Amino acid sequence: MSPVIDPTPEQFRALAESDDESPIVMVNLVRFKERATGIDEGMSGAEAYATYGQKIAPYLAQVGGELLQAVTTEESVVGPERAEWDMVLLVRYPSRKAFLAMVSDPGYQREHEHRAAGVEEARLILSKPVGGPA
Repeated sequence: MSPVIDPTPEQFRALAESDDESPIVMVNLVRFKERATGIDEGMSGAEAYATYGQKIAPYLAQVGGELLQAVTTEESVVGPERAEWDMVLLVRYPSRKAFLAMVSDPGYQREHEHRAAGVEEARLILSKPVGGPA
């Protein structure tokens, strides 16, 4: 199975068809390519992803989204000895529709090339805060 970096059409459709309008937190698990490809060839995967983050910040703000936390991983304490992910990000959105509006924006789609250039594999997990709204 090849590495996953984007939702399947079925996952995207399920997200789009949801009537839930409550705030969400997207948990992003990211593993970088050693060397970026495509648009960011010559950079490291982490550098390409940083470029992506800078370029999409206005689109995130436009839909009312907010980066809550971004951390790099250091070592596994429980689980495989080798850390499975290079970076973990928590991003809050006012709703699923806000997230979909951002990722559907043609400007965002152009900047998404930087993410594809730098990411080897990723997980995007739609989450809700425990005990109350985001």
